[in-house]
Amino acid sequence: MDLDELKKTPLFECHQQYGGKIVDFGGWALPVQYTGIIEEHVAVRESAGLFDVSHMGEIRVCGPQALDLVDYLLTNDVTRVSIDQVQYSPMCYPDGGVVDDLITYRLDEDEFLLVVNAANKDKDYEWIIDKADDFDVTVTDESDDTALLAIQGPRAEDILGRVTDEALGDIKFFRLRTGADVAGHEAMLSRTGYTGEDGFEVYCRPKAAPEIFAALMDAAEEGELVPAGLGARDTLRFEACLPLYGQELAPDINPLEANLGFFVKLDAGDFVGRDALRRVRDEGIERKLVGFEMMDRGIPRTNYPIFDSEGREVGHVSSGSHSPTLGKNVGLGFVRTDLAEEGTDLQIGVRNRKLDAVIVETPFYSRKG
Repeated sequence: MDLDELKKTPLFECHQQYGGKIVDFGGWALPVQYTGIIEEHVAVRESAGLFDVSHMGEIRVCGPQALDLVDYLLTNDVTRVSIDQVQYSPMCYPDGGVVDDLITYRLDEDEFLLVVNAANKDKDYEWIIDKADDFDVTVTDESDDTALLAIQGPRAEDILGRVTDEALGDIKFFRLRTGADVAGHEAMLSRTGYTGEDGFEVYCRPKAAPEIFAALMDAAEEGELVPAGLGARDTLRFEACLPLYGQELAPDINPLEANLGFFVKLDAGDFVGRDALRRVRDEGIERKLVGFEMMDRGIPRTNYPIFDSEGREVGHVSSGSHSPTLGKNVGLGFVRTDLAEEGTDLQIGVRNRKLDAVIVETPFYSRKG
């Protein structure tokens, strides 16, 4: 891996300072871990972790028909989102497959910020631009001008509160606050997260990011906050059964199959893919995302085959790992709908062996409160 050829976030030097193990993540030089994935995972569950997610894409949509365009692009009902509110939604192709899943920030009546997955940013931007031709809007890719930190865990509010005068308790879940002062820098705060824990996102100018990162680390007591890498981010989101694009969502996976029907408002306004998803709803889905626990020793990995109890292939693993919180090997995968009930016995193909597993309740982990 040649680091010189990889894109770097404004926090690259911070990662080096704290001993981050840098990997190539979709063309970005990002830390997969610092002290270790399990240690960072546990720290987020018990105290707090600080993530660099500046590689995410930020696309601003503004203009008289901004609401109309965003509502047409997304499966959720954006008309119900008030100013300073945040909403999660898939964005679909006409056939119901998923372009991406993203977070929508409503900044004003006619202004929205769409935060998209890094690997999909360019294709998302082109998709949005193409659909924007029929609307009176301006679409701007602000990714290069935006840095993003995420502080996650039960101590996140306390620690962030030491570097800002904002009343963080007033920022409710899936709400945002613009114009905040964080460690002497203007920032936008939101309260969402991708770990299954409470936490905040800090959007700022790239030059401000290293100082905010340092201020948060300095404000924490010893062991209270750890820098956390991509490895822990994935195991944390996986335990909470939060989807990862390319695994639980993809162009050939629709959101109804992925248990995201709550975010698909088929009876609200028109959106791209609505007709196809209505047909899926009316005809019934043929496969469904389920969670399972390994009964035999072995870790399920993405794309491993899933078999029924009689050894017939019935699906595939989308994500799998050892769960540090539960101390078990668990997985997510798509199986035939008739086999998707809790308690159903399965077998997972692991290195030419078929290991026993059973479908269990999801999410695997939910935080208290």
